[in-house]
Amino acid sequence: MKILLVDDDAFLRDMYAIKFSEAGHTVEAVSTGALCLEKVTEQPFDVVIMDMVMPEMTGVELLQKLQNIPEVAAVRKIVLSNQGEESDKKAATEAGADGYIVKAESIPSEVVAKVEALCK
Repeated sequence: MKILLVDDDAFLRDMYAIKFSEAGHTVEAVSTGALCLEKVTEQPFDVVIMDMVMPEMTGVELLQKLQNIPEVAAVRKIVLSNQGEESDKKAATEAGADGYIVKAESIPSEVVAKVEALCK
């Protein structure tokens, strides 16, 4: 899979990028929702994985913007966040998320497996 990873935390962004790469996926990583919006219009991705809490644009706002880009309609959109409240999950789903993974509930290799399962 070709994955676009969006997270403002450089350590987590790099760690997940390495884990997905080790699993055989192609990964691009960006730090903001605005950079994500640029990337998805420049090249195709199979999945966009995003955090919920980021500066400038939240994960929900990013999901809403992605819904309005025709080229991204078939792209899987998965939230990877420490925000685990049901209200957060509901807001993300209503905004177009295909899946929601809570970082604190899974080790990185489990996150990779969950994303792969959600994209089958």
